[in-house]
Amino acid sequence: MSKPLSDHDRRKQISVRGLAGVENVAELKQTFNRHLHFTLVKDRNVAATRDYYFALAHTVREHLIGRWIRTQQHYYEKDPKRVYYISLEFYMGRTLQNTMVNLALENACDEAMYQIGLDMEELEDMEEDAGLGNGGLGRLAGGHLFKSHSPKCFSKWIKMYILFKVEEADDWLRYGNPWEKARPEYMRPVHFYGKTEHHPDGVKWVDTQVVLALPYDTPVPGYRNNYVNTMRLWSAKAPCEFNLKDFNIGGYIQAVLDRNLAENISRVLYPNDNFFEGKELRLKQEYFVVSATLQDIIRRFKVSKFGSREIARTDFSKLPDKVAIQLNDTHPSMAIPELMRVLVDIEKLSWDNAWDICVRTCAYTNHTVLPEALERWPVDLFAHLLPRHLEIIYEINRRHLEKVAAKFPGDHDRLRRMSLIEEGGQKRINMAHLCIVGSHAVNGVAQIHSDILKATVFKDFYEMEPHKFQNKTNGITPRRWLVMCNPGLAEVIAERIGEDFIRDLSQLKVLRKYVNDEAFIRDVAKVKQLICQSEINILPYKVHATTQQLFSNCQPLKVFVPVPSISKEPNKHWTPRTVMIGGKAAPGYHTAKMIIRLITAIGDVVNNDPVIGDRLKVIFLENYRVTLAEKVIPAADLSEQISTAGTEASGTGNMKFMLNGALTIGTMDGANVEMAEEAGEDNLFIFGMRVDDVEALDKKGYHAAEYYNHLPELKQAIDQIAGGFFSPKQPDLFKEIVNMLMHHDRFKVFADYEDYIKCQEKVNDLYKNPREWTKKVIYNIAGCGKFSSDRTIAQYAREIWGVEPTLEKLPNPDDKH
Repeated sequence: MSKPLSDHDRRKQISVRGLAGVENVAELKQTFNRHLHFTLVKDRNVAATRDYYFALAHTVREHLIGRWIRTQQHYYEKDPKRVYYISLEFYMGRTLQNTMVNLALENACDEAMYQIGLDMEELEDMEEDAGLGNGGLGRLAGGHLFKSHSPKCFSKWIKMYILFKVEEADDWLRYGNPWEKARPEYMRPVHFYGKTEHHPDGVKWVDTQVVLALPYDTPVPGYRNNYVNTMRLWSAKAPCEFNLKDFNIGGYIQAVLDRNLAENISRVLYPNDNFFEGKELRLKQEYFVVSATLQDIIRRFKVSKFGSREIARTDFSKLPDKVAIQLNDTHPSMAIPELMRVLVDIEKLSWDNAWDICVRTCAYTNHTVLPEALERWPVDLFAHLLPRHLEIIYEINRRHLEKVAAKFPGDHDRLRRMSLIEEGGQKRINMAHLCIVGSHAVNGVAQIHSDILKATVFKDFYEMEPHKFQNKTNGITPRRWLVMCNPGLAEVIAERIGEDFIRDLSQLKVLRKYVNDEAFIRDVAKVKQLICQSEINILPYKVHATTQQLFSNCQPLKVFVPVPSISKEPNKHWTPRTVMIGGKAAPGYHTAKMIIRLITAIGDVVNNDPVIGDRLKVIFLENYRVTLAEKVIPAADLSEQISTAGTEASGTGNMKFMLNGALTIGTMDGANVEMAEEAGEDNLFIFGMRVDDVEALDKKGYHAAEYYNHLPELKQAIDQIAGGFFSPKQPDLFKEIVNMLMHHDRFKVFADYEDYIKCQEKVNDLYKNPREWTKKVIYNIAGCGKFSSDRTIAQYAREIWGVEPTLEKLPNPDDKH
């Protein structure tokens, strides 16, 4: 039997990766050796694998630079409307392979490294995942950057040096980052604290503390169109290295502490906000990126040509015609009062004119239907940290409530519900309300999510301004999530329908005519088999739990389902399963950490049980990140998307599994609903309550004990968790989880349990028939066309930003004409 091809070998076979011309290979080898020698100051005698990675990264980066500069020249010449996508996270994954794919360089680089005697896979594994996010929201933003068409786009973020994962520092920049370029000439001051002074000529924010925002630019290449857009990150710097006076009189410790305090802003993403300093630091981070970005936007709006600093445009009424700002969730919501401050206090516009400009410029994407997940900042914190912005928010709220009162006279409860300021106890500012009031468009990220926002969470605002509310179903980039991570499947598809699906994923629908094609069925099944043999020896079953499913629906219960049955009937034929769960817990989220601990405890018992043996394995994927997902997702046969209906906004992991040939067992929640519409509900394993059922149960009253007493297997699972079966040295370790499930479970996990078990039996039955299983896989892949980020961004562009995405290519920088 021949040895299975490695992922690297399969990538070398795929035609969509570009041809390796002799000239290209020779030029790449020459450039590689030049960077090894002159950039890294190494030779082959002393260079390590990481040095070779950096030399290759700089070599590939050279092919970006000309395109990057030409793109900016093109934008300044054409003066189009620019889109600024502001997010506190951009979870991008590795850059090297993505860049090679988008520039059609991968085959040439493979061959060049082979001739030099280096292993491309080994070099790619040297790259750290950029620590620019934690999960779904950041991955969505990262995916939006890499689209096949080109809205004129800048993306803004705060540059975090250390992101905490699995309770350890992930210092992803410790070896440097070859992809970024510091831009100290565009450094901007960001102000905090101080007080406001009201004068006849306007308001002044004085006695502030200043932190400098240093921009770092990362090139983001389009797919083979020669456009290279920019992701701009901001790093916090103290305004001077030391307070020299303090230093000279012996106060050097305080001088260093002051400097560190300023630079803490960009040192850790998502500080533990269980204490005041954590909350203050988080709000500082959010304002820091917004203030620096808006200064940058205004600067670029005013200048006339590439590289110029001459003021050419001062009529701010044109700002919405030249600038679109997309707020990715409430984290950048401070953009609204900050833009008002700039326009009113600095540019001296009237309030009404400034507000009209602000609303027409800004738009807001919501990512959650859970009210407690929407940011609410204490008024006292605002008064201390951002006093001028608090005044502006109060004025926005006063005018907003006047409009509400005029439209709904006498409805005082509506005024309370729609106010930006929440009264009662500690006063708080509702940032989602601020985003809705200050934006011209508000969108959810799946149709069911957007409908729920209009019907419940933001019902009052929808009734006030229904024209603002839209839906933009999430999407994923097929370049990373198919061509890069599953080249074998991409090649099998390309052999049937050509390669244009990489730019236009809707073409996958043509695959429906191959559902009964025996050769295609065999090829699709073989791809999955080869991945499992060569990658991670994964057994036939895969569970992926997103954060909400893991921490809200207590995934361990579902993991535990087969254990008692296998123990009772050890001689019965059981379909082997490997259950993998990936997720992260925020630093201060104690319950989430306990659930992870429970999962690992169950794994310790199950994986070492001689009766269960190889029929069930439980694995918790530590430090689940983009690079790990790229390996695991193509190997999955079954994807679990099991959030209680009405609680998951959308999800994108579900789409990645679907595109890579995993079938979905899930509830009718988030994007699952649209996946069922596109692939056919019969081709997914749908179970559980629908949104209407959940609402009916809320009215009736949910009592976990009824299900606990009615379902013997459920009762046994809960009793064993509560009784210390999985934690014999600490019998009470998981009692608080059981108490939460029995008495405080607003997600109603037990209500879906019985239907989930029945649905898993259907999974078992179908899996025994590989041909029918694979036919459903083909239906799912064929139904993925809607879930491309290209489609998502095109809809944002046309329906929110007012720009037309272009499929044109810029001339190659090497062209002489």
